[in-house]
Amino acid sequence: MVTSKPEYHEKMNIHTKTKTIKKQKIKLHHVTLLSLQTCQKTSQSLTTRSYLPGLNQMHNILSHIGNTPLIPLNNLQNERPIYAKCEFLNPFGSVKDRIALAIVDKAERDGLIKPGDTLIEATAGNTGIGLAMVAAIRGYKLICVMPEKMSKEKRQKLRRLGAEVVITENAPPGDPKHFQEVARRIATSRKRCFWTNQFANQANPYIHENTTGKEIWEQSKGNLAAFVTGVGTGGTITGVARYLKKKNPNIAIVLADPVGSRLAGLINHGELGQDGSYRVEGIGSSVVPAVFDPNLVDFAVSVSDEEGFAMTKHLVQKEAMLVGGSSGFSVVAAIKAIPRITEPGMIVALLQDSWDRYDSLWETAIQ
Repeated sequence: MVTSKPEYHEKMNIHTKTKTIKKQKIKLHHVTLLSLQTCQKTSQSLTTRSYLPGLNQMHNILSHIGNTPLIPLNNLQNERPIYAKCEFLNPFGSVKDRIALAIVDKAERDGLIKPGDTLIEATAGNTGIGLAMVAAIRGYKLICVMPEKMSKEKRQKLRRLGAEVVITENAPPGDPKHFQEVARRIATSRKRCFWTNQFANQANPYIHENTTGKEIWEQSKGNLAAFVTGVGTGGTITGVARYLKKKNPNIAIVLADPVGSRLAGLINHGELGQDGSYRVEGIGSSVVPAVFDPNLVDFAVSVSDEEGFAMTKHLVQKEAMLVGGSSGFSVVAAIKAIPRITEPGMIVALLQDSWDRYDSLWETAIQ
């Protein structure tokens, strides 16, 4: 039977369309497979990513420490904008999350601790909270020694996290009742007890040099004029300064120091200043911490409790940054430092911790 021309062309068109659809399905299937493979690779990359050297590649909260955002403070009226390095957004609420993990990682690598041992730290609270979370995941016990000055919220959080909390008098350095001296004595008197010693442990500045400083440089794309923060142990400012000064020696490293701390005198005049009291927690000192390198700091700015807490209130209520008191001190110091910063680029202030551990301070000093 001879097929008529119209019928022949119609059949050929149907055959051609069928082949085209099959090719499209094969192509779509190939693209789908490639997409799935890409998604799987991306998922593996994200879930195993680690920001801290030596971190076990496990799918737990510790892998999310670091890589905190750099955000402009848009509601400050200044001649130059201030950018916030948001360390309060770490999983356990502070910049100290970084060193808590780094110190434990190093002690494990060095064979100094094993699960079941007890960690002990002299802490204003934040390092203790970070250590409590690392201890929970890695299988350690924890003792935190704190001066009575520190907020009751920090004590409560540490106890809820399973730590033993020892409260000391607000004694000066060198006094047997000073919280660091008490921690040292407990560590030497108990078996299987390891003193993490954040004030002298070189894992502290090391981790900030290799993560915090690197992040700030990359997030600013190298367009950086100054970095501003306070000193507790001195690990943050020392580590960050080491990294940034290698990249650009002209970047200003600025210490935000509470009035009453002696460190501003050392930086600006070559000798420790007048000792006094201040309410802000976690920054300021009457002695030079062992891991702090003052030679890396270009100048210091003194900030009163009134100035610092007023800025903390602004950060919370006008910038939606849910931060603790010391963060306000960093920003005030950054603003005061503007006339002395000649390098073009961003001015970065470090926001150290979260507001959730300072309810009692809000009721008194900040309001």
